[in-house]
Amino acid sequence: MGKVNRETVPTRDRILEAAIKVFSQEGFVGATTREIARVAGVNEVTLFRHFQSKEQLLAAVAEHITALRLEALSHQYEWTYDLRRDLLYYAKIHDDMLEEYQALFRMFIGEAQRHPREALQVLQQSFQPWREKLISYLRSCVERGSIRPDVELLLAADQFTGMLLSGMIRRHVLPTARNYSRDRYVWECVDIFIRGIGTAAVTSDSSSSYFGGNS
Repeated sequence: MGKVNRETVPTRDRILEAAIKVFSQEGFVGATTREIARVAGVNEVTLFRHFQSKEQLLAAVAEHITALRLEALSHQYEWTYDLRRDLLYYAKIHDDMLEEYQALFRMFIGEAQRHPREALQVLQQSFQPWREKLISYLRSCVERGSIRPDVELLLAADQFTGMLLSGMIRRHVLPTARNYSRDRYVWECVDIFIRGIGTAAVTSDSSSSYFGGNS
């Protein structure tokens, strides 16, 4: 199969893909609009027609990569209200996004120490739609009786996604963590989470064979 003609890819998308690559490699401070434009095959004037600043481009990158995965969660009929199955479904999509763009997310975390306001704003914007979907689902589960009513849902959502983010970081920083199956890690996160927030009827069902015993 021949290569895709880059001229058929919309200019804005080419700039975003180039920005993902350059930001991942150089970080926010090291990345320049000139280099991003070069990688995208456009000039800087064209880049600034689409994005007024490097900060705006970084925010657009965050929105772009989350929107690609968030689409998979846009159909409410896919929620079964089987708490374990639905959270595994959510976690797998979320983990796939983190894995695909792991270099970029690691850059965001690294930049947070030097530029906390900008990095935090982009991270919040990036994950907010995911967070809202999860909180809405958890609230429905409280009403259905599978999650305890005393659970602080905002905090619970942050803890759950934090576990998934931690797993991505460990896989790419600690060599020994790479020997641990991603599927198994996701399942364990879901299991620990459910045991913390679920009602007795839900937590008594371990569903340990969900991944066929992968480890």
